[in-house]
This record gives sequence, C-alpha cells and structure tokens, in this order.
Amino acid sequence: MMSVDTFPYAEAAGQPLWLRRCKALLTTRTVFAAVLGLLLVVLVFPPLVFLLQGSVTVASPSGELSFSLESFRGIVTERGILRSMSNSFVFAVGSALLAVAFGGVVAWITERTNAPFARLAYITTVTSLGTPYILYISAWLMLIGRSGPLNVYYRELTGAASPLVNAYSMPSMVFIEGLLWSPMVFLLISATLRNFNPELEEAARMCGANGRQIFRRITLKLSMPAVLALIMLVFIRSLEAFEVPAVVGIPGQIRMLTTDIYETLQAIPPDLGSASALSACLLAIVAILLYVYGRMTRNAEQYATVTGKNFKPNKVDLGRWRYLAGAVVLGNFTMLSVLPVVVLIWASLLPFYQAPSPTAFTLLTLNNYVNVLKSSHYVELIGNTLVIAAVSATVVMLLTSLVAWLRARKAAGSVFLDSLATMPLAFPGVILGVAVMQLFLNVPVGVYGTIWIIVWAFVINTLPYGIRYSYAGMLQLHKELEEAALMAGARPLIGFGRIVLPLLSPSLFAGWVFIFLLATRVLSLPVLLSGPSSQTMAVAMFDLMSNGQTPELAALGLLWSASMTAIVVAFHFVARKSGVGIHGH
Repeated sequence: MMSVDTFPYAEAAGQPLWLRRCKALLTTRTVFAAVLGLLLVVLVFPPLVFLLQGSVTVASPSGELSFSLESFRGIVTERGILRSMSNSFVFAVGSALLAVAFGGVVAWITERTNAPFARLAYITTVTSLGTPYILYISAWLMLIGRSGPLNVYYRELTGAASPLVNAYSMPSMVFIEGLLWSPMVFLLISATLRNFNPELEEAARMCGANGRQIFRRITLKLSMPAVLALIMLVFIRSLEAFEVPAVVGIPGQIRMLTTDIYETLQAIPPDLGSASALSACLLAIVAILLYVYGRMTRNAEQYATVTGKNFKPNKVDLGRWRYLAGAVVLGNFTMLSVLPVVVLIWASLLPFYQAPSPTAFTLLTLNNYVNVLKSSHYVELIGNTLVIAAVSATVVMLLTSLVAWLRARKAAGSVFLDSLATMPLAFPGVILGVAVMQLFLNVPVGVYGTIWIIVWAFVINTLPYGIRYSYAGMLQLHKELEEAALMAGARPLIGFGRIVLPLLSPSLFAGWVFIFLLATRVLSLPVLLSGPSSQTMAVAMFDLMSNGQTPELAALGLLWSASMTAIVVAFHFVARKSGVGIHGH
C-alpha cells in the first residue's frame, strides 16, 4: 500500500528532479509538523529565555539592561543557598523513601497476597485525586498541630508542657509529603507487580526456595529497576514541591529552594533578579536529575518478564498473617482518607478550631457552610478554577494528540516535536511561574494578572502528561485506516479528524480528566501568577490557611473536594467502559 505522506503528491512524469524532491518534502504532514513545531517553540522557549536573561542582567536607573552575576552572588552570600539546598535534599530523600516504602508495601499486599480490604487501597487513590494538596496538608496540621487532638490529649494525659509532635518540623514535612505521593507510588508499583510473570517464581519454588527467598531473590530483584526509578522520580518531584514547604516549612522557619523563590517575590519590592537566579539553580539541578532518571530507565527492558503468553500472577497465601497485612491496607485507608476527612468535618462545624471536647460539642454550627455557599467571592473562584482547568486540559490534549499522531506516523521533525512537548518536565511549578511572570512583564500583552496567564503556564506545565496519554493511545491505532481514507481522496488532516480523533478519544478523555484535576489542585503556579480577580480555589485555600481561618477553609475544602471526587468517580465509571485509566492504559 502506498505511503500516507506521498499519496496526495504523486509524482508527475516529466517534472524536474529538484521539483519532485521539493514536492516530496512539502507534504501536508511535513508542513503541518513545521507549523506545530513553531507553535510549541513559541509556547515553551520564551519563558526559559526570559528567566535566564533575568538571572544574569541588571537594570540601570535609565532602564538599560547590562550583564551581571550580582543576583547569583547575592543568593550565595546573602540568602545562604547552601542551607536551603541541603534542607531541600533532606526533604526530598526522606519523602521519596517514605512514599515508596509505604506505597510499595500496600501495592505488594494488594496485588500479590490474599490479604483482605484490597479494594480500599484503590478507593484511597480515587479520593486522593479529588483532594487539593493544600487541603490535605491543612488536615494533617489540624491533626498534629499544637491545638490538634494528638498534642492536646498528650498534654492532658502526661501533664507535659511541650507537644508530643512539632508539626512545623522537617520530620513532619517528610511525613506529609511522603503520604501525598504514596497513592501515585501505589498505582505505579501495582502495575509492575500485576504484570509480573509468575513462571520465574514457580521455578524457584520447585527448586525448594521458600516464600521469603523467592521474594528477596526473584520478585524484589526484578522489580528493583522500577522501584529505583520511582524513588528518583518522587525525589525530583519532592525537590521541586511547593505546597508542603510553604505551608509547613515557612512557619517552621525551614528554608527550602522553592520557598526562597516565593519569598523573594513576596518582598516589597519583589526581587525578580534573585528569584530568577534561584530558579535557574533549581532548574539546573532538576535537569541533571532528570537526565540521571532517563539513564536509569533507558535499559529497563532487560528486566522485562512479560511475554506473549497469557498469565495471572500468583497470590501469596499469608496464612494467619493475612489479617495483619489487611490491617496495613486498612491503616493506609485510614491515614490517607478517613482521618483527614474526619478532622476537616470537625473543623468545619466550629467557630474556631480546637480539639474535640465536651465544651467544643456545644459550639457546633453550620455557619461556615452557610458563609461559603452565600459568598459571591467563592462563586467567582469556582468559575476561575473551572475555566482555567478546562481550557488548559483542552488545549494540551489537542496539541499533544497532533504531536503524538505525527510521532507515531514518523513524520519529518516529529522527534523534535516530542522533545519540545516533554521538555517542561524539567520546569518545577514555582520556576515555571517565575519564568512566565518574566515573559509577560517584558512582552506587552495584556494578560498579566488575568486567568489567561495561568492557563498559559498550565498548558506548558502539563504538556508531558498529555503526550503520555496521547502517544499511548496512538500506538494502538494502525496507519492502514488513514491510508484507506487517503486512497478515498481524503487529505491527511481530514483523516486525522474523522478517523484518528474518534478512535483516540478514550485516551484523550483520560488525559483531559487527569490534567483537569491537576490544574484544580496545584498551588505553585496560580499563587505566583494570579491577580485580585484571577485567583483559584487552591490560592483561596492557601490564603485562608495563612490567615488562620481554619473552619472556613475546612468547609470550603470539603465542598470542593466532594465535587472533584464526584468527577473522578464519574470518570472511573466511563473509563471502565472504554478500558483506560487516569494513570495509564
């Protein structure tokens, strides 16, 4: 069958060779790839250019820019970047190890043993997708804070003056961040264990190996590349995290790289030079770590155990220990879903937050819910958040579906397009916020302080996720369908719109919902880019937390999380019909 690219441009007899070669190059798909590449370059590169420019330039009184390393010198001598860097690395290492240990154990129990309550692990993951990061962090601070039940009851029972747990400490930060990442770790390790071929374990068992030896020498070793890569991934994401360092670290005076960037922008006047220099340093660190991560996953196929045979992984019979394993799963559900929701419900019914007591029960009221539901301000926030999330998700999935189509069909320049779309992985949210801020402070376009600058940032930030979903779906579609359309006279773009897009819609829908939910939860971008009339729900919750309005935050957060969880459940129902999931295919 003839080529998809050259069919509309069949060579005419007698044309010069140079003309035939030009027509072969200028196919519809090649021209379209060039236009799409230009669009991605305009989208991705300008923020990076202006960020780097802002880090190495200084403005004279007349407004002229000149090259200077003063900003880098200042962050080393005045701001003590080494202290922030060491804290960030300790935080990232601890969070990664805790998340992988906790999520990995629950994944193994759920996928490979006969322990009860396995379904609760998946319910925990679904509910976590609808909960904003800032709300989850706030719930844990209510639990372990000085006025929380843990410390209040400890002081009452022991008579101690000091609290049992210091909520604003590095261990607390590691604990909360590790819990935040454990649902994602659970999903990824579950997929690895679910696709594990049991033949190797059965062979070891026939040779006399017991369950512990099989786990240590077979299961664990074959899973180790995926586990190490996952540790590196969570380490990178924790290093660039903003929510926990901002909500827990700043009150606890624990300096981190991301919060240093934020605080330089909150100064009066904002120190954009120092913020850009700090961002450039963190960007370089993340880029190096992502390169290491890429090297770690490059040769992962040598550990593959999945073949063309149909198989079902064996379940380990834990005997009487199965109830202990089930208790671990139940504890995971309690820590990640039950405790945060219970403390938020309790806080939302109080005029001011306090631990449960007979006196506190007499103060219960629904006034916080009434205030939230009657507030026009919150209605505006809901509108802003939904528009930002929906537009960002739609634009990303449209762009990445085109990139994935060109990449899967090996169009000229498609590898470059794929690289452009995945490049934002190296941009931590707070750095991207600074970069986009620098861009629109220098480019005379009237979007600064509006929701559209936040949309721009989210589109850049979520392009890699869109590529993951779109490309995975494209690999399942054979090009013969498009070739048949071309033979019937359809242009490539018509074939894409009428054939590829409808068949790709389940994957696009999965990616759209994931990006939509992500845009409603993330704080690091809108907290830097929003104006008085363009705030999102995450920013509003951050402001309520910072101002000590805990009961109103709890009421607002519960109503919002219930709405987002309903969306996740609806998606899960649709996804089961189409065979896709939020975190993969």
